Amino acid sequence: MADPDYIIVGSGINALVAAALLGKKGKRVLLLERNDRIGGCLRTEEITLPGFRHDVMATTMVLFLTSPAFAALGKDLEARGLEFCHTSTPTGVLRPDGTNAILSMDRARNITHFDGISEGDGKAFDREMGRFAGNAGFVFGLLGGNLWSTATARLLGREVWKRGLKGLTAFFGEALAPARGYLETTYRSEELRGLFAPWALHCGLGPESAYSAEMTRVIGFAIEAAGCPIVKGGADNLLAAFEQLITDQGGSIMRNADVERVDIDGSGKAVGVTLADGNRLRAAQGIIASVTPHQLYERLLSASSATLPQPVQEGLASYRYGKGNMQIHYALKAAPRWRAGEELSKVALLHLTPGLDGVSRSANEAERGLLPAEPTVCVGQPTSLDPSRAPDGAAILWLQVPDTPRHIKGDAANELACPADGRWTEALREAFADRIETTLRAQIENFDEIVLKRRAYAPTDLEAMNMNLVGGDPYGGFCGLDQFFLWRPFKSSVNHKTHVAGLYHIGASTHPGPGLAGGSGFLLASSLR
Repeated sequence: MADPDYIIVGSGINALVAAALLGKKGKRVLLLERNDRIGGCLRTEEITLPGFRHDVMATTMVLFLTSPAFAALGKDLEARGLEFCHTSTPTGVLRPDGTNAILSMDRARNITHFDGISEGDGKAFDREMGRFAGNAGFVFGLLGGNLWSTATARLLGREVWKRGLKGLTAFFGEALAPARGYLETTYRSEELRGLFAPWALHCGLGPESAYSAEMTRVIGFAIEAAGCPIVKGGADNLLAAFEQLITDQGGSIMRNADVERVDIDGSGKAVGVTLADGNRLRAAQGIIASVTPHQLYERLLSASSATLPQPVQEGLASYRYGKGNMQIHYALKAAPRWRAGEELSKVALLHLTPGLDGVSRSANEAERGLLPAEPTVCVGQPTSLDPSRAPDGAAILWLQVPDTPRHIKGDAANELACPADGRWTEALREAFADRIETTLRAQIENFDEIVLKRRAYAPTDLEAMNMNLVGGDPYGGFCGLDQFFLWRPFKSSVNHKTHVAGLYHIGASTHPGPGLAGGSGFLLASSLR
């Protein structure tokens, strides 16, 4: 066979998007995956009992559905079997006392519901979403475009012309605000503050982080418009559609293909890869690596690590990873009955938290290496959207704890014995899952009657499945302002280029960061000729 035009290392959403888009351009692509399955954080398995299909890690596809990648590839994927399942009530918050708020996909309904919780909160939400709609083109252009490009320069130029220089600096000043101050000055009720505060965690931030306010607006706007859809039958059906599309376009996928190094020729250009089994593969135009910076520069380029440019060496030395993540899955013999009301059973993603202060406290405890005393728990209800995920009459729950420490220094509640070496153990994983289950049991009146089996994954378990989840960090690295946007992954980074000609870097560790939008794969593939 002739050498492919591009070899892609890794098979997460960014790699799949890049492979499919390059295939549409007539490029032959070879995608290499070190595991026995493709997908990165997209993984569907019967991990509890037969017939119960769980998305082990990522599940909600709103970022993909609203992405430029889906706009370019959606019809091709749908022609190969991709379908989404929706609910009109995509997210909500439930507090310990049963008070709650639900965000629907209907603006009028949201205004009425929020005003019913606290007079004025519905009008405030309508005002904020209206303001964001006026900025949406600019915000999404910055979040989803190549920052070092003439297109972004023109985008900024248009905004200066439209707003004036002071107006543009005022916009950025507001966009960099933390969520705490924004939520406290915008909404009167703890329910509304608690509805949006947890979404900062899903961006790899906390309520006190710079630009977390803007991200809560982005998420609120996107979810109200597109919901929190899941893939019908399981996320692996998206993977199957991608694989079929890539192969239909002449590309190929190799599983169990562990790349040991990127091969550089005498001129300093990346020309191929060598696998762990010694097999050498060549690419005519370039190598694309969807990995963390340390995997790229310390493993795949280990032979040339001594000659890494000084800015890359400094970037590697200071690059840091964020909080870990924990996943808990339940197989249930029947649907849960929420004590606070039946309407909660149709919410796709429901956060259990006391509110803004609770989110702040749990995030801070996790950042300090403590097991949160009252974790912020995201409860997904896939079978309320897609009954095919479980046997007739049965259900599953998908739980994510986005404020889980990677390295454990103690227990904020002073209840659990933590290992001296700070590492997760099976016993500690199950004990911490018990703490979360206590919170769940308090809100679901038939909980003990319906539970069939539980399966929990600590941060170390997630990293064992995907080596890019360092310490269980699902975001490819800390997402604070100093390590994001123009400065992701390094201060010296320029889009998705590396210092090696023909070698490109994509994935959650690169701009525009984590999520299932496939942003970096789209941006790179769109720029390659």
